[in-house]
Amino acid sequence: MSKFNPYEGKSGLPFFIAEIGINHNGDLDIAKKLIDAAADIGCDAVKFQKRDIDTVYTQEYLASERQSPWGSTQRQQKEGLEFGKAEYDEINEYCKSKDILWSASAWDIESQKFLNSYDLTFNKVASAMLTHTKFLEEVASEKRHTFISTGMSTYEDISRAVEIFSSHDCSFTLLHCVSTYPCKDEDCNVSMVSKLKDKYLCNVGYSGHEQGIFPSLLAVSQGAKTIERHITLDKTMYGSDQSASLEPKEFKKLIRESRNVSQIVGNGKKLFLDEEVPIAKKLRYFE
Repeated sequence: MSKFNPYEGKSGLPFFIAEIGINHNGDLDIAKKLIDAAADIGCDAVKFQKRDIDTVYTQEYLASERQSPWGSTQRQQKEGLEFGKAEYDEINEYCKSKDILWSASAWDIESQKFLNSYDLTFNKVASAMLTHTKFLEEVASEKRHTFISTGMSTYEDISRAVEIFSSHDCSFTLLHCVSTYPCKDEDCNVSMVSKLKDKYLCNVGYSGHEQGIFPSLLAVSQGAKTIERHITLDKTMYGSDQSASLEPKEFKKLIRESRNVSQIVGNGKKLFLDEEVPIAKKLRYFE
């Protein structure tokens, strides 16, 4: 199985997480195809989402109308998208066979405890859970490296989460994130990647929901050591996250171009290259 380094992915690139989320549409075969795609294009990990819908949503909301492939209520739609133990057991074995890491973002404490039954290498805190103090305490107590998305939050919210993980001596990476689907380019604000790094003196990354790859590449130039993007087989498939996802060819291009970005940005050290010496002798004027 691939070794887990939360601060670096394959061949010195950022650590790439392909967010499958609920883009599998409740179909394990689609989930496996997405795992295949992520492994084939060089992602380091795939990530799902896990919910106890009766904890996350009110009964009134679940009873409300929503047309979906599974029925006419929100409950039917949410249940149709949710994987249980049998599916996650198979996902666990399938990811091992594909030599790719996996995890899931829990949306309630019981779901986090469920995920803890697997030998996961990392946790993920979704932006929606950033202000849930008891949930953060639960995750941090596991002492697995945790990627923390910071959408819909203030510095006060982020600082509280940082304090919790630091108090538990649980390593973490802050991911700059804007929680709109899809996110407009002008709202991506990727300079926050370096702002978070400077403010919290920690490892940082970017969880993007834009339709293309340019903001994600700029995030790499800002020092993002982790890039998380949703992956889909087809953006036109059913699902609220599909349009903010990357198809495999796009994701592959993102990974390839991130290498170029890292090389172009360089190490920030002022160098006098050997190749510059003859040019200096030819062009430089000395009195």
